[in-house]
Amino acid sequence: AAKMKRVNAIWEHPVFQAYYKRLQELEADRIFCRHQLEHLLDTARIAYIQNLEEHLGLEKEWIYAASLLHDVGKCCQYEEGIPHEVASAQIAEKILRTLPNEQCFTEEEIRQIVTAVKGHRKARENMEPLEKLLCESDKKSRMCYACPAEKLCSWSEEKKNKEIER
Repeated sequence: AAKMKRVNAIWEHPVFQAYYKRLQELEADRIFCRHQLEHLLDTARIAYIQNLEEHLGLEKEWIYAASLLHDVGKCCQYEEGIPHEVASAQIAEKILRTLPNEQCFTEEEIRQIVTAVKGHRKARENMEPLEKLLCESDKKSRMCYACPAEKLCSWSEEKKNKEIER
């Protein structure tokens, strides 16, 4: 199998690691959904399966890059009140633009990934394919139906994932 060098470069990027570490500290005692690597990779894997099933033709590295980056700014929401999709998009662009040359994404790839990260929170009309895929997969990755804190969660019933999906 081909290695995803660009995705691994994102994971190893010092900016990503700094934000990821801070988020882990902030969510250490959180009873609700966390934004750890498990969630990020669950989102990516669900998105990739859906990409294959629906013949969307999106590149695997784009899906994994967007999934890895979509919650990177969550600590900014906790600490500064900045919506995490906005902070994550800004951080994602910074990371994507500072990858080593052999792991860099093209301008169009960066645009698509950043658009997906920024738009992952709420479905809307005319979403780009990667953006829509990330939005749907992020929700499907949450197991509200098996969460011990589900009754205390502030998410609306419509937003909660109440069934096992792909």
